[in-house]
Amino acid sequence: MELHTARQIIDTLSQGVHPVTGEAMPADSPYNDPSVIRALFTVSQALEVKAPRTRRDIPPNAGKPWDAQDDARLESAHREGADLKQMAEQLGRTPFGVETRLVKLGHLPPRPGMRLGVAA
Repeated sequence: MELHTARQIIDTLSQGVHPVTGEAMPADSPYNDPSVIRALFTVSQALEVKAPRTRRDIPPNAGKPWDAQDDARLESAHREGADLKQMAEQLGRTPFGVETRLVKLGHLPPRPGMRLGVAA
């Protein structure tokens, strides 16, 4: 069975409709229980096929080493109050990359669970 077909069946069930006959499920059907409907909806969303990120979607400097000039531009933008997204766009980096670098440079505290490599 194709994933798309399985998702259509789950979506139909989450609407309280029999996927083969198209008839509404009886009121006492488990498919009309709110927790079952939420579970089916959650599974349907998990099955949604998301397009992989293409190379053109990745900022040009993502994953590249930071140099002193990049750090100076980052620190300057941070002092001026730019947000992570603005700094990321200016530096050609991802917002997570910018945040991680600011943490390594001591300008931001690490978020709980944030894994950092060797300090700068």
